[in-house]
Amino acid sequence: MKPGAGDAFQSETKYERGSLPRGYLDWAAKPATYKAYPDAVRIQLSAPQTDGGAPLMAVLQQRRSCRRFQPVPLPETELSQLLWAAQGITLSTRDVGFRTAPSAGALYPVETYLALNAVEHIPPGIYHYAVETHELEQIRLGDVRRDVARAALDQGMAAQAAVVFVWTAVFPRSKWKYKQRAYRYVYLDAGHIAQNVALAAVALNLGSCQIAALYDDELNDLLGVDGEEESAIYMTVVGRPL
Repeated sequence: MKPGAGDAFQSETKYERGSLPRGYLDWAAKPATYKAYPDAVRIQLSAPQTDGGAPLMAVLQQRRSCRRFQPVPLPETELSQLLWAAQGITLSTRDVGFRTAPSAGALYPVETYLALNAVEHIPPGIYHYAVETHELEQIRLGDVRRDVARAALDQGMAAQAAVVFVWTAVFPRSKWKYKQRAYRYVYLDAGHIAQNVALAAVALNLGSCQIAALYDDELNDLLGVDGEEESAIYMTVVGRPL
């Protein structure tokens, strides 16, 4: 890591009165809102529960980071519920599908990937969440527990959890409008999403822990993203608490 890189980032992406970026948005160059793997095997998820559930204030009171998990699989219905809480579409318009988590400019630069270690009726491997259709797209099959734990700064909880959420940022989606300031917004977006998952986990009697310490290139290689136009930025592990 380059010394002073964080300081430079904070300083050089500031907004200052009288010097805001100017110009017009090039709508013809707007990046696609949804990422898709057209040749991937697709798994339709169960319909999520979108009303009722645990009281919000009780869930907030109970939320704690959990780093130890039982060696039991997660029901597919609970995975579906967590994914909907993360980024599920709550209102569709002609131009955009608004989601459970806010996003700067409704540009939604964050993509959700999953390392499934133990989920009922779904083979272990790496998957991508297709937000628009509430499906999983199969990227790679096999036991990836060791690889994902190593990429998570060698934290064993990523191998013990039933599911590891990995969030990437497709930077051009936000840069199209916000230029260099976009880098601030994508991290905020990811935080909103991770908090939704953390609260949904509590409501489902699950535990979660958020992970920001990761080996970027190793995780990008595991997902098959380039690390420049799209890069891993955040993780969450979820499972049945020990």
